[in-house]
Amino acid sequence: MSEIFVIRNQLGHYFAKSKDWTDGRDGQAVAQFKYRDEALNTLVELSSKDIDLRAEIVASELTDKGRLNLQVSEHPLPEDTQSSIEGVV
Repeated sequence: MSEIFVIRNQLGHYFAKSKDWTDGRDGQAVAQFKYRDEALNTLVELSSKDIDLRAEIVASELTDKGRLNLQVSEHPLPEDTQSSIEGVV
């Protein structure tokens, strides 16, 4: 297993490759950073655009199949994001 870094906000949502937030059900949609510095740069950019953002960089393990082990957020996503995810699943 190898370590990868992701960004998680105060609601437990993860920053996604689509530059939106996801609840972590689909680990492939989450933005993955090989180095903590890359994640930190992205977090600084996100924080400069949203002053209410309270996020952290989380180290996550990849499984043998290259999938992320993420804790799914208990907080629902905003309605517009939630409906697009339900259409995909």
